[in-house]
Amino acid sequence: MKKNNSILLLLLFSITTLLAQHKGNYNEITQDISRQNILTSGNAQIYNPAVQKQIHQNLQPSNVLTIDVKALQNVSATTYTAIFNVSQIGLTAEKTNQLLKKRIDSIKQRLKTKGIAENNIAIDVISFVPIYEVEVTKKLFSKTYTEVPKGFELQQNIHIQFTKTNQFEAILEACAKSEIYNLVKVDYYIENIQEVYKNLQNQLLKLIEEKKAYYKVLGFDMATYDVAIADDKYCYFPKDFYQSYQAYNSISIEALDKSKGITTAKKQTSYYYQPLTYENYDVVINPSILEPVVQIGMNIKLHFTPKPKEKKEAPIVETKIDHKYYVISPNGTIDVKELNTKN
Repeated sequence: MKKNNSILLLLLFSITTLLAQHKGNYNEITQDISRQNILTSGNAQIYNPAVQKQIHQNLQPSNVLTIDVKALQNVSATTYTAIFNVSQIGLTAEKTNQLLKKRIDSIKQRLKTKGIAENNIAIDVISFVPIYEVEVTKKLFSKTYTEVPKGFELQQNIHIQFTKTNQFEAILEACAKSEIYNLVKVDYYIENIQEVYKNLQNQLLKLIEEKKAYYKVLGFDMATYDVAIADDKYCYFPKDFYQSYQAYNSISIEALDKSKGITTAKKQTSYYYQPLTYENYDVVINPSILEPVVQIGMNIKLHFTPKPKEKKEAPIVETKIDHKYYVISPNGTIDVKELNTKN
């Protein structure tokens, strides 16, 4: 009976593991991961409160028109620069410099065979300082502690420029063979960023014209509106979008075999690339990406308010009265005289 229970427990654990493979290893309890790829329509239950609130939001009609368009373009880097930090110690300054130069020369030689020329490698000297140790001198009634130089430490950064991501593996291998393991960062560079911004601008202007045509069909005359504008552009690199998580599993599988109590296992911290998602963008250029990319975006927001109606002034009507008087003579003739009203 006990054996059957163990088999049943192991079977349930296996099924749970298989069902969990598609969602990944991150801990969904402690990590705020986007569920945009899980959300479906139809009879599926929408369990994300934020998404549910957004879908069922109440619309408020208004005669103020807003055109808010956003565009994003994923751009592969033209060149990359990997930076490694290396430290070397030696008994003398000359010896220290020779040892480090030998290590760097071996890296250059290995990378040359991989298509990375020596002019794509630069050295940045960080520090070159003596190393001191404390020397104790014993006297009859006291001890003297004196700092004396025992060697030198030379620290440099190695900048290696490359153009293809598959070259990075060769760079790591070359540095590891010279006992250089401290990778500081990898920088991404693109040469035609102005062309990218121009392309995004053209896409947004085309979309704005479509929005105006849409409002015109609805009966809005855009000529009767005043317009205000705000725009923005930005550029994000992969280093800004790496996030960490820990595996969800936290117990040792050995407890099942040895019939011991549950043993807490150390959870490894992992990192993954989480770029900008697309749900808030109207235009996405190169949406499908395989490797980390530079993400360049542009926003344009137009605010249309009705022009104030012009008040027509009432015409001023002047009434002019000609004052005249008549003089009748005794013989019956009539003489018309104008009446002077200015005095």
